[in-house]
Amino acid sequence: MFKNAVALVTGGASGLGRATVERFANSGARVVLCDLGTSKGEDVAKGLGNNVVFVPVDVTSEADVTKALSVAKEKFGRLDVSVNCAGTAVAFKTYNFNKKIPHQLADFARVLTVNTVGTFNVIRLSAGLMGDNEPNADGQRGVIVNTASVAAYDGQIGQAAYSASKGAVVGMTLPIARDLSTHGIRVVTIAPGLFDTPMLQALPEKVRAFLAKTVPFPQRLGNPSEYAQLVESIVDNPLLNGETIRLDGALRMMP
Repeated sequence: MFKNAVALVTGGASGLGRATVERFANSGARVVLCDLGTSKGEDVAKGLGNNVVFVPVDVTSEADVTKALSVAKEKFGRLDVSVNCAGTAVAFKTYNFNKKIPHQLADFARVLTVNTVGTFNVIRLSAGLMGDNEPNADGQRGVIVNTASVAAYDGQIGQAAYSASKGAVVGMTLPIARDLSTHGIRVVTIAPGLFDTPMLQALPEKVRAFLAKTVPFPQRLGNPSEYAQLVESIVDNPLLNGETIRLDGALRMMP
């Protein structure tokens, strides 16, 4: 299914999302690459050929996501796979006792709005288009892959907002899979550990080396292509459903 799929990927201009777009495109699939208008999405899409089209999307906007789905329908005829990689993060303690400053409520709400509400927005709208597909022999019409994080389980100091948002993605995976099961749409979430994405690439090399050593095995940062490889496996394995898969080299984050 992966090689012949029509896919929508959010956060597709960089990091895990870009690696996923590239894997789809290099396998002969057709892709709607979604990312913010300020991203490099247009350049990424052009570099991958005519089977990849960029649509500027804020995942929290119903209008933006609806437009991207319309492009999938008009240009490629359908939607088989939706991959949620868009996300954001902040790092603040719940209360800074030295400065006597609490975590900003607006920052907490923003992270949950993008990571949790945005993911759900894409899921609920993608499911409607997938439901128009003719089912295969198993009755499957589509696959939805979400991105959580090991922070959903091992949240570190300063990660209250991020951990809450990703924990919510984990928590809604099974009920959404059950909701959509009647129409043959599978839902699986990946919880990545430490990956060599632009966010980590911005850190000093000493910090990156230290983080790599915290991973039991293989003792290195994950490659975004390995995330994309798991997306392909999820799409092609019809029995994977309603589950969150940790992709972390046995990492358990320190406080």
